[in-house]
Amino acid sequence: MGLAPAMRAGLVAASSPSARRWGARTVYGVTALYLLLVALQLTKAGAGGLSDALTRLDVSGPVNAVGFGWAFAYLALSGSPVAALSVTLLSGGAFSELEAFAAIGGSRLGASLIVILVGLISYARHRGQPDGLAVGVIAFLTTLTTQVPALLIGLLMLDAGILDDVRVDTPAALLDAVEKMTAPLVTPLVDALPGFAEFAAGAGVLLLSFTLVDRAMPPLRERPVRDTAVRPQRRAVFAMFGLGAAITLLTLSVAVSVSLLVPLALRGYVRRDHVIPYVMGANITTFVDTLVVAMLLGGQAAFVVVLAQMLAMTTVAALILPFVYGSYSRGILATAHYATSSTTRFAGFVLAIAAVPAILLFI
Repeated sequence: MGLAPAMRAGLVAASSPSARRWGARTVYGVTALYLLLVALQLTKAGAGGLSDALTRLDVSGPVNAVGFGWAFAYLALSGSPVAALSVTLLSGGAFSELEAFAAIGGSRLGASLIVILVGLISYARHRGQPDGLAVGVIAFLTTLTTQVPALLIGLLMLDAGILDDVRVDTPAALLDAVEKMTAPLVTPLVDALPGFAEFAAGAGVLLLSFTLVDRAMPPLRERPVRDTAVRPQRRAVFAMFGLGAAITLLTLSVAVSVSLLVPLALRGYVRRDHVIPYVMGANITTFVDTLVVAMLLGGQAAFVVVLAQMLAMTTVAALILPFVYGSYSRGILATAHYATSSTTRFAGFVLAIAAVPAILLFI
């Protein structure tokens, strides 16, 4: 007896390439979430052991912490894992609130490296066409010039205790459920590894988790920006700000969302000046995953630190976009043009952004 037509159609649909892709993304997403929980438990358990290593490196105070977050984001080629690690270091007592805040801010600066690398690859593949390279430099300069004042604002907010009354208590039942779910993997590793190795293992699992998150996300199609969507100029600025915030919220990675601008710029779909508000929006919503990590760790201080980052970045954007965007964007674009106008200048730019986090880390 043959299958009913409706059943056959359902089987065909279930076995279609599209269905298989979505099935694979679901598996990646569920696995990534579980590994994220495992990584948080491991890094939290090993944070105390890492404090000795931080002491030997003489990482103390916000300045050192900025260098720590910046340099480690370079190594991870992403800011989100480093921000999550900074939160666990706070939860485990290895970082103070101000140090964790500064390290998370530094991770944003280091995250821009991947965009510069994408631009450099595009520059080489497109026979020296500078647009892709310029996007990476503009993204870095935008992050630098907004993150530095945001760091100062956030440190003042935390030092003054402005957010001390904010209360977000993670349900104890949720924390217990997370502990029970992760125990089969976490408990044997914690028993077998010393503290520093626990943290290192957790960091590795965390990087794997974020890699799987990228695989779980559907590909975003490149679409040209129509003239009606970008005029007048003020509407274009705020539209790109919202677009950057929305796409980063979807991908949970500012490196991924900003890297999308490189091929769009090469095809002439996005103007260089539109990169600036896009990056500013992306740099706010990129902290959403870190905010979730803070809630899962169950620490009030961790939640407040991440919230301070988001509020500080939002404050800076609210001051720049409506009031001084014209002069600000001209300064960013002029600096980016200068840095990418010759191989020598670009090499100097790369050496400078490589040296600064090392100086901050050991100053």
